[in-house]
This record gives sequence, structure tokens and C-alpha cells, in this order.
Amino acid sequence: MSKIRVGVIFGGRSGEHEVSLMSAKSVISALDPHKYDIIPLAIDKNGKWLLPNEAVKMLDAAVAPMLATDIPVAEGGQFPLVPDPGAKTAYLDVIFPVLHGPHGEDGTVQGLLELANIAYVGAGVLGSAVSMDKAMMKSVFSQAGLPVLKWETVIRRHWEQNPDPAIDAIEAKIGYPCFVKPANLGSSVGISKACSREQLVEAVNLACEFDRRVIVEQGLIKPREIECSVLGNDDPIVSVPGEIVPGNEFYDYEAKYLNDSSQLIIPADVTPEQRRLLEDYSIRAFRAVDCAGMARVDFFITEDQQVVINEINTIPGFTRISMYPKLWEASGISYRELLDRLIELALERHEDRKRRRISLTP
Repeated sequence: MSKIRVGVIFGGRSGEHEVSLMSAKSVISALDPHKYDIIPLAIDKNGKWLLPNEAVKMLDAAVAPMLATDIPVAEGGQFPLVPDPGAKTAYLDVIFPVLHGPHGEDGTVQGLLELANIAYVGAGVLGSAVSMDKAMMKSVFSQAGLPVLKWETVIRRHWEQNPDPAIDAIEAKIGYPCFVKPANLGSSVGISKACSREQLVEAVNLACEFDRRVIVEQGLIKPREIECSVLGNDDPIVSVPGEIVPGNEFYDYEAKYLNDSSQLIIPADVTPEQRRLLEDYSIRAFRAVDCAGMARVDFFITEDQQVVINEINTIPGFTRISMYPKLWEASGISYRELLDRLIELALERHEDRKRRRISLTP
């Protein structure tokens, strides 16, 4: 049988560009070369798409031999996302987007792939967009009856014109401590903890550098940070839960990617009832945003032992030490098998999409 041609998209015009490169290296090195032709597709920080022979230069030399870079391209030197009718074989069978943050995890690339009518791993346009925007995500979770912390949304333009109304609303509704985040970003980029009005102003100013909308969330006193991995389409399954003990005050970008002081406890030490709630809330969150393929759902366990949902990530970190694959490994699914399943789920979802009726006439 011929190999499945997998295009791995990485990089991106996002504050999480470097995180994407780390994830892509791990994915490419783990894909079975006997099953797949792996074609690298990169997006640089300016949004320029790079052909495979240029894309490979953004990765470690160690993964280069695993990649197929001598692929046909269309006239003008651009690679097609749709098959060339004159070619003997289809150019790509499936795309594996390893893009984090805006312009990759937010439904934009997913929309492009929908237009190109090509299978791709992960959530569709709706699930990606809703899950990327933390304010919209929390609204959907709240509507679905999931327990969320109090939050307030700040619009950059309004903040720059007059920050006082936003500050007053935050102090009245949320208080201190609180966490300030760009609404559409991940990997803890641009996140700050504020324990006073002065720190709040600094935190919102920082978050506004990354997004036009900022979310301010209630801070908890010494919460436990629990994560669950979800895998599937219409009938998803949940991994064992894992706990993160941050090396820093909270699980920020440095603690995630730049030092090894944080601890991952797998499986997390939770009660049977907490385990049941974590599994139930993970599935409900996955379905509430119409997710597909994969997601990591993040929770807090409060001082009084209540389980509260924090957020869902539709393209979670995918390095070998990232929580998403490690949780599945602890649940009996190896890293390589996990990638196989995700590709299978992508092809399955694509076949399901093709069942849509596109004409009123029989």
C-alpha cells in the first residue's frame, strides 16, 4: 500500500511561534516513516508560507532525513493545498497543523483547509475559534453548565481611552488576586498575576500588547492545577488526569518551556468523585465547543476541593514532555500510536464532512 502523505504545518504568525517549532520537531520525529511521507510546511513570523525545502531549515538537522522535500510544486513555485489534476497521485492526504495561538489554532488555517477540501487533524473552524478566545470559551462553558471562575473582558481601545471603568468593574466583580491574559493566546504568553491596582494596570497593558481583547479572571489561593487529555470525534475518550506543580509562582511560559523546575504528577492524586467530575467535565467541554480529534482540558481544584474548569486547548503542546501525550502514554497509548489515531480521526472526520448535501436537487 502507498504511504499516507502528511503535511505538517508549523511556525506561524503568533507569539507561540517557538513553541510550535518544538512541537513540530517532536511530531515529525515520531511519525512512522514506513506509513507516512512527511512534508514540512512552514509559516514564518511575517505570515509567509515556505516550501518544504525552505521549511526544513526551520527545524533541527536531525529530523531532515525523515522529511520529503523533493515534492512537485505548481507553476510559479508555489505548493498547492489541493491535488493537481494532472498529477499521478494526490499531493497531500492529510494536514497535521502544529500551530499554537492566533493564525493557526483559532480557526483561520482550519478555514483555509476546509476551502481546500483537505483532511486535517484537530478541531474545525467553530471549535478552534471558540476555544481560542478565552472570553467566548468561558461564555460557552457557562451556558453548558460547567463551573468556571468569575471573569471580566477588557477591550484594548476602551482601556487606552479610559481605564477607570474597567478597573472599577474588575475590583467590584473579581477583586485581588486576579490573572490577566490576552484573550486569544496560549502557552501563558502575556499572562500576569495582579494583587493590586498598580499591578492590574501593568498586567492589562502587557496583555494588550498581544491582543485587542483581554480577559481578567478570579485568582485562587494555592489551587491545584489538573489537566486531562481528550481524544476522539463524536465519541471522545479521556485520559487519566495529571497534576502540574509549577516551579514558579504559577505555570507561566518560563515554567513550561525554559526550565525543568515544574513537576508533572501522573496520574494525579484525586478522589474517585473528583476523577469522575474531571472526566465528565472534559467530555462536556469538548462537546460544548464542538471539538474534534484532540484537546487538553485544564482544571483547578480549589482549597475546598471543588473542581473548576479553566480552559480547553485544541492544539496542545506536542513535545514528548508535554502533558497531552504524556497523559495518553500513562493511559496506555504511546506517542507514535497517538499520532496514528489522530490522523485516522482526521480522515474519518473528513469523510463525514463529505456526506454534506450541497445541492437541493437529488
